[in-house]
Amino acid sequence: MSGILYGIGIGPGDAELITIKAIKTIKQCDIIAIPRSGEGERIALNITRAAVPDIDEKTIIELHMPMTRDRKHLRECHEKAAEIIIGHLDNGEDVAFLTLGDPTIYSTYIYVHKIVKEKGYDPVIISGVPSFCAVAAALSDSLTEASQPLHIIPGSYATMEPNLNLEGTKVLMKTGRSFLNVKAILKKKNLLSKTQMVQNCGMPNEKIYYNLENTDDDAGYFSILVVKK
Repeated sequence: MSGILYGIGIGPGDAELITIKAIKTIKQCDIIAIPRSGEGERIALNITRAAVPDIDEKTIIELHMPMTRDRKHLRECHEKAAEIIIGHLDNGEDVAFLTLGDPTIYSTYIYVHKIVKEKGYDPVIISGVPSFCAVAAALSDSLTEASQPLHIIPGSYATMEPNLNLEGTKVLMKTGRSFLNVKAILKKKNLLSKTQMVQNCGMPNEKIYYNLENTDDDAGYFSILVVKK
């Protein structure tokens, strides 16, 4: 019998936000898979370690997931990761792929999930607390109320600027190295004072900014912006 691949969301950074279901699934798995991509490398494992202290007794495999937009190179890396995982599944071993936040929201995991599924296996997704929900809690504010819509926008893509014109709350994710450009666009649209940001939400070095008018120019990789007009 083949093993099962579990894509497990471990939340934004606070080990206490890892769900009971995620912890139970991690404990029952033979193999722990973590993405290796430079920024954020091994962070998912370090967070999980606080909730599952004996995780290092399991076999841990690192899968190369480069921070690039080269689709051909990405596909090759995803195929390779899926191949490694399938090797364990064929040995009857269950694999827990740890991913920050939720596996269905801008997660590297989902590409591997789709490939494994295409190969005839039945991978399972374990939901995690989305980073932007934890950010709203840190800000002690709601994301939406009544009929107000919510838009999740990747901040490092050209579609970010026109999407700022949408009605409702805008959550900017994946700003990364594009933060200076994002900040300039927000300034042009007179939105700096209406934008809040949380860096490293739930982690020991968490920082909260209630507007972007006086922030540093380096937002860091794990930064979520909330724009509310």
